[in-house]
Amino acid sequence: MVDPGQDGAWDPAAYLQNARERARPFLDLVSRLDVPAPATVVDLGCGEGSTTALLADRWPAARVTGVDSSAAMLAAAPVRPGLEFRLGDVRDWRPESSVDVLVSNAVLHWVPGHERLLARWADDLSRGGALAVQVPGNFRAPTHALLADLCRSPRWAGRLADVAPSPSAVLEPAGYLDVLTGSGLTADVWETTYLHVLTGPDPVLGWVRSTVLRPVLARLDDDAAAAFTAEYAAGLREAYPPRSDGTTVLPFRRLFAVGTRPS
Repeated sequence: MVDPGQDGAWDPAAYLQNARERARPFLDLVSRLDVPAPATVVDLGCGEGSTTALLADRWPAARVTGVDSSAAMLAAAPVRPGLEFRLGDVRDWRPESSVDVLVSNAVLHWVPGHERLLARWADDLSRGGALAVQVPGNFRAPTHALLADLCRSPRWAGRLADVAPSPSAVLEPAGYLDVLTGSGLTADVWETTYLHVLTGPDPVLGWVRSTVLRPVLARLDDDAAAAFTAEYAAGLREAYPPRSDGTTVLPFRRLFAVGTRPS
């Protein structure tokens, strides 16, 4: 995770309420990696480390390191041989030597201008090494568009306009293709829209509360946060109505890019 400075603390328990759905893009991302026996594997923005542990499972002989800026998330990380975690900002991270596999899952949308960071990471790869990233591509979906409009509305703009989610937070797939190939990598870029079937009251609100809504609520006191949340929740219920069986479907677009350094 990346903390741009205005965010509240990350909450591992809240983030993991939809752990299965959140892990699926990570699994789809790393399934496209073709690095048989890496010695060094790094997970940048590893969160609470559950997906980092999957990298250690896949490559048990590798030294696997997770890096994250949230001490709260790292406190929940698994403890096991061959797996280490470090506190640090992915924007500042530099390896001691070249890296065989570098993964960054659902992190770079927090980093403005992250195409420059990607190019730097590409330079850190060993020959035959691979860089794999995944970012949400739903910044024009109702979850984000409604939130942005509300943050910029007359009632809230004075406090929240600058934390409204931006539709330009990520590149389109062709943009990531250009960054990777421009860095001398062979690129594999694709997108997927998952249909997450959610349950419970206001399930879409529950989904976004631990992610895109977090920096917004961090700006508000309790009363203002409750008022803002109620207004936002009403819009989400209209945009994502429950189905006849009581479940709610959340379409979620994800963008994937894997770049491999020729050996």
